[in-house]
Amino acid sequence: MTASDPELKKELDATLHARKELGADYESALVDSFLEKVEQRLDGTVDRRVRRQMAEQQMVVARGARPSQSDSGFGERFGFGIVSMILAIPLSAIGVVNANLPGLFVTWAGIVGVNVVHAARDGGLFPRRHAKSSSDWED
Repeated sequence: MTASDPELKKELDATLHARKELGADYESALVDSFLEKVEQRLDGTVDRRVRRQMAEQQMVVARGARPSQSDSGFGERFGFGIVSMILAIPLSAIGVVNANLPGLFVTWAGIVGVNVVHAARDGGLFPRRHAKSSSDWED
């Protein structure tokens, strides 16, 4: 619905013309009828916009991208780091018992490596600029 919707303008003109013919007695009913038509037009416009946004979100999900990078950013990495530190205690003990000091170094190298890979995935440590491909839709 545009600001100068010709169909809605015709409805308003018809309502004003009917008011002139019928008088002030029917003004409330005419206004209610016109507002109901405006509401129907607005509902149709909102429905189309919502459907378009839902379709765009489904396309993002279908392409395998995350809808919003901020949803899982810091909190997910922080939680993963806390869990890996908790698991580091028994893993360190297992490494020391089986291979002494070299076992401890290998265990901690693995813990650090897993955390670095987790932080770096999806551009967490080194954000990349994604070039827009020719297949991306434009508004």
